[in-house]
Amino acid sequence: MSHPSITVTVKLFAAYQEAYGLSEMTLELPYETPVSQILQRLSMDRPELEKWRDRTRFGINLEFATPETILQNGDEVVLIPPVSGG
Repeated sequence: MSHPSITVTVKLFAAYQEAYGLSEMTLELPYETPVSQILQRLSMDRPELEKWRDRTRFGINLEFATPETILQNGDEVVLIPPVSGG
């Protein structure tokens, strides 16, 4: 029996926004996908983002989340790369 897919909105900032030229995107993902899979998928699409993989934090619906947090349909995900001062 197959599970339905879910749709999430991903807000992009800093390096992620630069790599995609977008401030947000909508992704369709398999049911029970952990939030870390979004980062893996984006890094595969844009290899220049790989260097941020271990230093990016996740937010789901305006709350910090662990990489293992399972996404729900309609979630708003924020990828938070390290911020450099200047």
